[in-house]
Amino acid sequence: MIDLAQLDVSSPVSYLIAVLVPALDALIPVLPSETAVIALGVATAGSTDPRIAVLVALAALGAFVGDNAAYLLGRRFGPAVSRWIFAGERGERRRAWAQRSLAQYGTRIIVACRFIPGGRTAVTLTCGLIGYPRRSFVLGTAIAGVLWASYAFFIGRIGGKVFEQRPWAGLLLGLAAAVAISALVEVLRRTGLGRRLARARKPRTESQVTEPLVTARRGPAP
Repeated sequence: MIDLAQLDVSSPVSYLIAVLVPALDALIPVLPSETAVIALGVATAGSTDPRIAVLVALAALGAFVGDNAAYLLGRRFGPAVSRWIFAGERGERRRAWAQRSLAQYGTRIIVACRFIPGGRTAVTLTCGLIGYPRRSFVLGTAIAGVLWASYAFFIGRIGGKVFEQRPWAGLLLGLAAAVAISALVEVLRRTGLGRRLARARKPRTESQVTEPLVTARRGPAP
């Protein structure tokens, strides 16, 4: 169990947790990386020490390193990794979803998968398996790491501010907010709302625009 009293900006433990847990979480999904970063936000909520920025930067770096390690594993040890992570029917569905999402959304899904339960490992490993362009992957994971670390730390600080005298209550509040956001993202993914919005924003091609006009000039078919 995390001892919030030890997660101070002056403690070396805080910096180790900030970088190591998010890095290892990419390959060992049971590690509570989001919980760890939220806890750091709670523990430092009453502080304005500039070293807090270092904690956030280390969390983003850890997430970035973990994502790219997963990519390299998928790239170099594809068959073995696929049997390990994507075993069984459920694993095949996860991989198929990751491939479809990458084909449809590209770098955007690499950023968004940080907020999809179980999505990070599936997407990052699949990128390596299919040989997704490395530069695009590095850019996507850099953006994702910064957004995720800032978001998790900010949620923790809010919880810590609300419950200054009861940090564990602040941690629970932060975790509840993170779970609610992840659940919302998962609902949007499952309902396909994101796909419908993407299709709605997609510009119509010239043939799609002119076809109704041609039909109107010709009149209805006999």
